[in-house]
Amino acid sequence: MRKFTRKEEEAEVNMTPMLDIVFIMLIFFIVTASFVKETGLDANKPPNNNQPPDDPDKKNCLIRIDSNNNIFFGVRRIDVSSIRPNIEQCRAKNPEATVVIQPEADTHTGYIVRAYDEARKVSRDIPVSLADPA
Repeated sequence: MRKFTRKEEEAEVNMTPMLDIVFIMLIFFIVTASFVKETGLDANKPPNNNQPPDDPDKKNCLIRIDSNNNIFFGVRRIDVSSIRPNIEQCRAKNPEATVVIQPEADTHTGYIVRAYDEARKVSRDIPVSLADPA
């Protein structure tokens, strides 16, 4: 018995002409492309001055009450009875300062009211604001 073995021809695609066409098209598009310089927005920068920015601590007299009912004036821990002298000192430095009382969410209400009352004892004309609990 004879076996006929036929070698199958493998189909091959010659990629050289396709690469030639791709390179020709690439060169064509590069040569014919027009490069447009796009203009951006002109930024209006403020004039450069050598003065430091305003310190936000100097504008307000900040009284912060944490969740353990500790009272802080700026970064110093103080007692309720020393709120009034600290506000007077802050207002002496900046007469336009506003007193801001900033309690945390679980601060006892009595401490907030006492801090508010001490701030109002300095003067009725001082604006006192109560910030939302953090």
